[in-house]
Amino acid sequence: MVENVARPRGRPRSFDETAAIEKATQVFWSKGYDGVTIDDLVAGMGVGRPSLYAVFGDKRAIFLRVLRAYAERKGALAAKALLSPQTLRDSIASFLRYNVESATEKGSARGCLLICVAPLVNDAEVQRFLQSAATGGAALLERRFRDAISAGEIPSDFPVAARAIQVTDLARGLTMRAQIGTPRKTLLKDAEDATDLVLLP
Repeated sequence: MVENVARPRGRPRSFDETAAIEKATQVFWSKGYDGVTIDDLVAGMGVGRPSLYAVFGDKRAIFLRVLRAYAERKGALAAKALLSPQTLRDSIASFLRYNVESATEKGSARGCLLICVAPLVNDAEVQRFLQSAATGGAALLERRFRDAISAGEIPSDFPVAARAIQVTDLARGLTMRAQIGTPRKTLLKDAEDATDLVLLP
């Protein structure tokens, strides 16, 4: 007796979704959100128009997926740089260095998609996403400062919340300076100097 085996309907996808989103990231990097058309995404992602709409949605939906994937990847690396076992000064310096190195990575666009492209998008959901990402980054820094208080590295009255915001502002500033062409060597030195200022009592 031959069993009826259910077969998947339709043809299997001829593309990798993760790879396609990576390619979309480069498209948005090169043209900005407003400058990108669906034709640009079709060409850049290597996905046919029907598949693009069926799997990813319209330009806005694709951009939101790009942002989430980008933020997740960058956030994980930033957290690793910040929370690796080391002194507080080393942690803050490592976090700022990571931002500089990421923003000046050879072969990729200078800056950061979340800082240099996404804020220009006039979309409430994009703005909420950016605010949430910024809040999460500051919370991670606050956690690191509080760990340092527990370890006796800084006094209990250290202005944790204010300094966490300062570090995120410094990271954004270094990233934006990278976008306009400031050399990596200069930015790395500035990151070290900024670390010392943040830790002043």
